[in-house]
Amino acid sequence: MAARDGATLADRAFAATIALHERMRHNLAATLLAAAAIDEALRSGRKVLTFGNGGSAADAQHVAAELVGRFMRERAALPAIALTADTAILTSVANDYSFKQIFARQIEALGQPGDIALGISTSGGSPNVAAALQTARQRGMKTIALTGRDGGSVGAAAEIHVNVPDQNTARVQEVHRTLLHVMCEVIEDGVGLTA
Repeated sequence: MAARDGATLADRAFAATIALHERMRHNLAATLLAAAAIDEALRSGRKVLTFGNGGSAADAQHVAAELVGRFMRERAALPAIALTADTAILTSVANDYSFKQIFARQIEALGQPGDIALGISTSGGSPNVAAALQTARQRGMKTIALTGRDGGSVGAAAEIHVNVPDQNTARVQEVHRTLLHVMCEVIEDGVGLTA
């Protein structure tokens, strides 16, 4: 690949992600609603269970780490668990039941009424994420979906749907990370600060 071609591709990627960020910047109602729901649950002594596949699994672990550790300010630890992190559970449930049940089974084990289930899917069509959100609703949990494209079955399964309406997985993932950071900053601004 010629250097000029690489520079052109890079410029297009930056332009596309900036444009998508700008679209979402002017459409933050669902993101702020999600942050408020998480904040309310945490203030009530509940926890956040988060999950997704591939890059969304990494985002699920990332947001759990931001809540348990800290985002930008010193404050009390906040209870969050990434259901993507325990390979023994993931592989045993996939083997004994099906891959579609890897998150739903954990929701059954760990989810309590008032907890938050945060499912992430760039396609909006992840059957295991949709199944977990459906199980969470049955258990009286508050459900939030962070999706791309048209939101698909994952968006339809959640009470709060934060959708990044774009077909490009990489661009959606970039905006997802920003939206998760926005949620963390909003939550952290009002919860248990010590400094």
